[in-house]
Amino acid sequence: MSGSRSPRIELASVSRAFPHGAGGPVRALEKVSVTIDPAEFVSVEGPSGCGKTTLLNLLGLLDIPSSGTIQWDGVEVGRWKERDRARRRLTSIGFIFQRFYLLPTLTARENVALPMQALGVSAVDRRGRADALLARVGLSDRAEFFPHQLSGGEEQRVAIARALANVPGILLADEPTGELDSANTAAILTLIDELHRERATSVVVVTHNPTVAAYAHRHLTMADGRIVADRRDA
Repeated sequence: MSGSRSPRIELASVSRAFPHGAGGPVRALEKVSVTIDPAEFVSVEGPSGCGKTTLLNLLGLLDIPSSGTIQWDGVEVGRWKERDRARRRLTSIGFIFQRFYLLPTLTARENVALPMQALGVSAVDRRGRADALLARVGLSDRAEFFPHQLSGGEEQRVAIARALANVPGILLADEPTGELDSANTAAILTLIDELHRERATSVVVVTHNPTVAAYAHRHLTMADGRIVADRRDA
């Protein structure tokens, strides 16, 4: 699979508010303007509840802003229908969630292969790529295991392999190593960094872990729904 091209994503004065009963809406993001250029490796840091995951969901087309605009390669996302956003998520975006969202009735191999099946990849190719990805995350011997038979760290590694299945142009990761020990954290970060370098894949990672953030070349810091610092490595 050749993979998709890394996009340029522009947020202009984007706010996101959520209903909260009689107390009025909770504003998770407040007039955020930021551009993620192709092939960037960006960390998003800040205290819990500052809007990091909301920002990631908007970048990944899982949510739409309450106000402001988002553009992908110059095209305003608000003009797309949901099926168009869903297709873009499938073909161009790899997600690594804090919660693994593995399907409990599928094996590790089948969970990794599922995104490829949605793209019409043949069964033989799906199996071959799923096995190769499981090998890269150190789980060749767990291919036939179901999620309930895996440890939390193993489930996370399966979820990471699944995120890479369709060779995304951008990888969005929410605390991707939170369930991993130091050795597996290093292995997964190396894998993500290799993907970034070899395929010019954009990476945006939400993290509290300085070791994870150190792999990024650009560092966004958030507080109270705003980006309060934007630093690039020299």
